[in-house]
Amino acid sequence: MKKIILPFFCAVVFATPAMAQKTSTATVKTSTSTSQITPKQVIDNYIAALGGKAKLEAVKSTIIDNTINAQGMEINSVTKKMGNKFKSVQSVMGQEMTQVFDGEKGYMNQMGTKTDIPANQIEELKNSKTIDALGYDAAKFQTVTFEKIDGKDYHVLGSDKGKFYFDATTGLLYKAGTPQGDAVMKSYMTVDGIKFPELIEAEGGGQKVTIKTNKITLNSGVSEADFK
Repeated sequence: MKKIILPFFCAVVFATPAMAQKTSTATVKTSTSTSQITPKQVIDNYIAALGGKAKLEAVKSTIIDNTINAQGMEINSVTKKMGNKFKSVQSVMGQEMTQVFDGEKGYMNQMGTKTDIPANQIEELKNSKTIDALGYDAAKFQTVTFEKIDGKDYHVLGSDKGKFYFDATTGLLYKAGTPQGDAVMKSYMTVDGIKFPELIEAEGGGQKVTIKTNKITLNSGVSEADFK
């Protein structure tokens, strides 16, 4: 059971804008129309809503402490990030599961079994940023649609690989997807004037995962040695 959780959790946490939407909730009422806004405007609004480009670019490193609830288990996760490098350690039932990417290559170590990060994920990871929002490239999205979901308005960025739903009122990302399933940002928290997802509900591969952020540290406590 624990061997199933880690890959799905990592896919949710380290998803990039190139990753795909897989499913939608069948009970949600939706209507779709073409939007007059451009992909660049949607992304610019998102970055502004998070705190502004200057503030986001000033963040050189992050430490994010999460609690994950999955399959009846509570997992503690600490992720250090600096540029396109990261180290994530999940602790559950006395076991540690680690994922590391040093900017060029990486591995997962789960219950003593070490495996390399698949080659088809490396290029996407190389293009990642300390703050994920800065990695969104308007040129990758061919369309913007306007969707109303349960009475709320969303601008939806679409490409041949997925969809990303941005609240038309706040500009914040509401829903994103990975090949494994959907992730919904239920709430945000503010740290040093920057908004981060506080509660994420994800579902895919027959699993439901809730990710609660407990603490975020910016520009402190991270060094190159963490990614060895």
